[in-house]
Amino acid sequence: MTATAALTARALLLDMDGTLVNSDASVERVWRRWAERHGLDGDEVMKVVHGRQGYASMALLLPGRPMEQNYADNARMLAEETADTEGVVAIPGAPEFLASLRGLPHALVTSADVALSTARMAAAGLEQPEVRVTAESVGASKPDPEGFLKGAAELGVAPADCVVFEDSGAGIAAGRAAGMTVVGVGPRAAAHEPDVVVADLTKVRVEAVGDGTVRLHVG
Repeated sequence: MTATAALTARALLLDMDGTLVNSDASVERVWRRWAERHGLDGDEVMKVVHGRQGYASMALLLPGRPMEQNYADNARMLAEETADTEGVVAIPGAPEFLASLRGLPHALVTSADVALSTARMAAAGLEQPEVRVTAESVGASKPDPEGFLKGAAELGVAPADCVVFEDSGAGIAAGRAAGMTVVGVGPRAAAHEPDVVVADLTKVRVEAVGDGTVRLHVG
């Protein structure tokens, strides 16, 4: 599908990093330090980490390392990321996009935990959706669809009636596995074949139809 489309949904499920918030500077700093500590190539590490929970990225990058070590390392990494909000800003159009969703069914579905998602949304000056599915809410990281399916369930909407907004390969795969339409946001998204791609959220207009349906004008 091209970047110009009209989509309908009964709920929207929104990733955070790369979709609502540009946190690339913080992610790069923290993960490149981690890569150096473990003797890994920073560029290769950065190809893996977007969209996943940290322990899942570590399992791919350090195969054979006990998961207990990955979970412990992930907790330290989350604390580092939460403390490092320098350069964290809103994706263009994100404030207006979130404002247009007030009163409409939507949820944040992020691989960040509560502390990190709260810190980054605040740093970017964005209001938190009332419904949030964070790292603590799920047992499996994206690209597993659990988070998106849980978001749909909490909103009381069938997965097929949801539209996902995502930037990463792992997140796009998760949305697709959940049986949802996926709008890819930003430069990383196009390579992973979402249903529609936009440069940023200035390219999305939300219209409440009145019968419980949301119409999205994308492009």
